[in-house]
Amino acid sequence: SMASPALLMRVVASAYSVAEKAATIVRNVMSAGDLGIVEKAGPNDLQTKADRLVQMSICASLARKFPKVTIIGEEELPTDDVTEDLIEDGHCEEILKKPCPAQYTGIKEEELVIWVDPLDGTKEYTEGLLDHVTVLIGIAYGGKAIAGVINQPYYNYEAGANAGLGRTIWGVLGMGAFGFQLSEAPAGKHIVVTTRSHSSALVNECITALNPDHVIRVGGAGNKIIQLIEGKASAYVFASPGCKKWDTCAPEAILHAVGGKITDIRGNSFQYNKEVKHMNSAGVLATLRNYDYYASRIPNTVKESLVP
Repeated sequence: SMASPALLMRVVASAYSVAEKAATIVRNVMSAGDLGIVEKAGPNDLQTKADRLVQMSICASLARKFPKVTIIGEEELPTDDVTEDLIEDGHCEEILKKPCPAQYTGIKEEELVIWVDPLDGTKEYTEGLLDHVTVLIGIAYGGKAIAGVINQPYYNYEAGANAGLGRTIWGVLGMGAFGFQLSEAPAGKHIVVTTRSHSSALVNECITALNPDHVIRVGGAGNKIIQLIEGKASAYVFASPGCKKWDTCAPEAILHAVGGKITDIRGNSFQYNKEVKHMNSAGVLATLRNYDYYASRIPNTVKESLVP
């Protein structure tokens, strides 16, 4: 008989379905019209009813199936009983059929940490920039991001009523990433994607030093990694604190699964063990290709201003 699928593949297969459920919640909150917006640390740090419901749905659904896994989400939420309508217990069969990379077959539940951003790009969500929005579920082992799911609830939303709305991208290190068409930015073009709502003198100084042909300003870390893997941008550069582990874990796994690289501005890799601080305080530098080209051009003044 077939051996039952390895734990990692079961977690990824469940996270896939859980992310699809999350996307439905995100769309339902928007179409109901009451976003229930709360300011957290200020006008650029918002939380909506969708952030709250989606995090409850993701964390409760995964905790029920994998009780010993550590799950860390962005939102501070009461630990009330979650209503059954928020629970997703399905999984993606196609993912379960794929063999687990050998180095991950022996993983135990208590060795995994799942980092959840229920709605990445909340500010853009409230402003109707719906293609910027993603749901992020990142899976870490030994402090490394090894698998991830990114759902774009509004992918294709401008393509008309008959277009399929939304998509789910997923990946595992040693296996690859799926659900999108991998593409590289035009050769010889330096297209930098950066923050839309968290700009600063330092952010701009860093970008100017790279002398880019073009700068794209969009919301959401998940969205920026998608720009890299679909060839719309050649580097994601954010010379500022503000990004958190739940912003980078899923995107990092997917980017690394297709041969890309993400670090802080100083070139340090991110750690995802459960004890780690949540803030990526030395910013983000990510590319699908040519990482060294961009890393070598980050000014020392910028690096010195950002302390890990």
